[in-house]
Amino acid sequence: MKNRKGIILAGGSGTRLYPLTMALSKQLMPVYDKPMIYYPIYTLMLAGIREILIITTPRDNASFRELLGDGSKWGMRFEYMIQENPNGLAEAFILGADFIGEDNVALILGDNLFYGESLRKILTKANSDEDNSTIFGYQVKDPERYGVVETDEEGNAISIIEKPEHPRTNLAVPGLYFYTNDVVEIARNVQPSERGELEITSVNEEYMRRKQLKVVKLGRGMAWFDTGTHDALIETAQFVQTIQKRQGLLICSPDELAFENGWITRSQLAELSVPLKKTEYGQSLKALAEGDEMPW
Repeated sequence: MKNRKGIILAGGSGTRLYPLTMALSKQLMPVYDKPMIYYPIYTLMLAGIREILIITTPRDNASFRELLGDGSKWGMRFEYMIQENPNGLAEAFILGADFIGEDNVALILGDNLFYGESLRKILTKANSDEDNSTIFGYQVKDPERYGVVETDEEGNAISIIEKPEHPRTNLAVPGLYFYTNDVVEIARNVQPSERGELEITSVNEEYMRRKQLKVVKLGRGMAWFDTGTHDALIETAQFVQTIQKRQGLLICSPDELAFENGWITRSQLAELSVPLKKTEYGQSLKALAEGDEMPW
């Protein structure tokens, strides 16, 4: 299977979260017991992706490096790049062209959380499709706030409309995209929109024109959160807290998943828990490292 790399877009000014983000990237904000960026990292890990490019603002690049390092603690490889200005999502593929190389690529926005029992299966399938690109559809009650996708009976995208006044479907497009290597060339040919940005919708429209854009519907039991507002930040944190307290299991922990995937050993997991020993998160990792039974 052709290798696929991952990109996390963690730039932007986060103005919808002001004043919280006036001195700190929103992707470094806490979502219950973990930094926000842990959640998209976990999603890419769940798909089997081990090489990730993290695109940040100039101000926040050093903070991300301090938090995450080179990825080796999770058996991964992280690279970093600065996006000088928020010029649109599609610019991520232009900035990351050398990192992508000849591989396919997945892009996830740094403020998105996905959760669900069948998520690994869905993401692994999307990752294994080497000939098509995949986006996702999530049913919402207010589709006019989102990019809305329409599909044919075979699951091919036939229209994507940004914030339509009269939506044809209730399927919003969340910030997770699996693309073939052609995306670099496509992004380089995207023309700026009226707001001066290289829009991801333009990339998707080109894949639609080529009849290479699949849509996977995230059904009942799947959760998707965009943590870009104050209310959404609280709602997402409360969701994570509720599940963890009720089940006693960590939600979207890269430390745990690295161990589950076999990317780090039990002793390495135990080491990761040491500086976190005063927290419930660290204590959960320690218990996992010492236990005989796995919670999955």
